[in-house]
Amino acid sequence: MKDKFFKYIHELQDSIVAGLEKIDGKATFQEDLWKRPEGGGGRTRVIENGNVFEKGGVNISGVHGKLPDSMQTYFGVEDADFFACGLSLVLHPKNPMVPTVHANWRYFEMYDKDGNIVDQWFGGGQDLTPYYLFEEDAKHFHQTCKTACDKHNPEFYPKYKARCDEYFYNTHRNEGRGLGGLFFDYCKATDDMSMQNWYDFVTQVGDSFLEAYIPIVEKRKDLEYTKSQRDWQEIRRGRYVEFNLVHDKGTLFGLKTNGRIESILMSLPPHVQWVYDHHPEAGSEEEKLVQVLQNPKNWV
Repeated sequence: MKDKFFKYIHELQDSIVAGLEKIDGKATFQEDLWKRPEGGGGRTRVIENGNVFEKGGVNISGVHGKLPDSMQTYFGVEDADFFACGLSLVLHPKNPMVPTVHANWRYFEMYDKDGNIVDQWFGGGQDLTPYYLFEEDAKHFHQTCKTACDKHNPEFYPKYKARCDEYFYNTHRNEGRGLGGLFFDYCKATDDMSMQNWYDFVTQVGDSFLEAYIPIVEKRKDLEYTKSQRDWQEIRRGRYVEFNLVHDKGTLFGLKTNGRIESILMSLPPHVQWVYDHHPEAGSEEEKLVQVLQNPKNWV
């Protein structure tokens, strides 16, 4: 399973990068191959200063070795080895009318001292973080997520949509990071779902990513915007950074397993503002967004 999924994320990285370069029309991804001293490595691809994307990354990694003590405590195990692989992407567009997007699809195995698999699971999802609320965009993104889920189980979309709203939440701000999408983790074999079934589901979601995001970019990338709208985008990006550094489990796992810092922090945008005690104007488009972030909606 690990070889099959690792091969899949290599191919998915290629297809996503090709789709994004096509819509940007100017910038291309630079590739950085790296090795982790304790075992494994990755292929980081970063785009910067494009027509559409100010900064973004589409990264894959496969790492293995002894599970660090802090993570052994977290999982409640002793003397365990692990293998983890996944694709993680974040895209920060230049135009504030185009939403930031994040996605991740991953697979994890844990072994006993004799090398036997004692646990294995899939995780992942994709979510949208706009700066201005276009309801049709939210509906399109969520409908694409739902269509992918419904091919496997009609209960998946409502369940993983609710988990996404719960996970990508800045508790210290009492608001969601964005408009959500899907979030699933610890997807293990059961009587109803084999690991092959989970593989089929996760790859279905991965394959749906470009279809979920590219039509939104197409529609919004050439819209005009003002300096104050750009300021608002940078203030909201600050909230994005807060979530990633304070709450995100993936960032934490990378930092605690001696992950490659450049790849872990590529999710951070290049231009951000923190304005003291900032509140949007009453009745404004900016306030409209914040109200939805404070009260997640069912989009489909």
